[in-house]
Amino acid sequence: MLNGVLVVGLVIAGAAAGSLGLLADAGHNLADVGALTLTIIAVRLAARPATPRRSFGWHRATVLAAQANAVTLLVVSVLIVVEAIRRLVHPMAVDGGVVIAMALVALVVNALASRVVRTSGRDLAMRSAMLHLLGDAAASGAVLIAGIVITLSPGARWFDPAASLLVAVTVAYHAAVLLREVVGVLLEAMPVGLDEDVIVAALTNVKGVESVHDVHVWSLSSEVRALAAHVVMSGHPTLEEAQLVVGKMRAVLGERFDIAHATIEQECEACDADGADACAIADSPVRSL
Repeated sequence: MLNGVLVVGLVIAGAAAGSLGLLADAGHNLADVGALTLTIIAVRLAARPATPRRSFGWHRATVLAAQANAVTLLVVSVLIVVEAIRRLVHPMAVDGGVVIAMALVALVVNALASRVVRTSGRDLAMRSAMLHLLGDAAASGAVLIAGIVITLSPGARWFDPAASLLVAVTVAYHAAVLLREVVGVLLEAMPVGLDEDVIVAALTNVKGVESVHDVHVWSLSSEVRALAAHVVMSGHPTLEEAQLVVGKMRAVLGERFDIAHATIEQECEACDADGADACAIADSPVRSL
């Protein structure tokens, strides 16, 4: 709500003062309104329990929200860069006093908002929302400085679009980094910070495990990790003994790697990747057909 009111004020002030910085700030804040709304919806969806139709629940909702937020940041940043370059070539008169007043208000609002949603966790949706607000706080600070410079030196009209250009490029860079991480989750890549060799070594060290292969580790969301693997048990244990070993493996995965969901297929002998067995079928559905 605060950001929505701020957008209206920035647009009016930006048009009256002729400031691209204020209009750019309004664009970022408008993206904030959408980002925060989308994040609220995504977080509420992710909290829903799993169902027979959606056995993993709605965890991916936060990832999709982060993707939308990152793309929005990139689009807005590109538009601001284009307009900033145009105004650098053809500078326009700017009312420094109006710019200072509105930029100060925007800086306070965005700083408070970013503090409210700040997070040290891995949730991509929350991080994208915080990036929106921190980017706007930085933009407001840059516009404030530009307003002061223009007030003290009326001939420095180029400083307004230059400040907007700097902030837009910075925000676009961080949005691109976030988007790359989102794409990694959607493509079910190895979660950031994990290494398959380290995981296999940790599982192999569990007493009763001979070897581990056909390992797949992915993220359901930025907060929930999953694993599937084939494990060769040593000594041909009974079902009860094998279950105890699997329980120890799950404990290692949870405590050391924060993997909440593990599907472990127990084997007495390693499956042959070149043969028509379970491993080959799982790895190559085309070959199995």
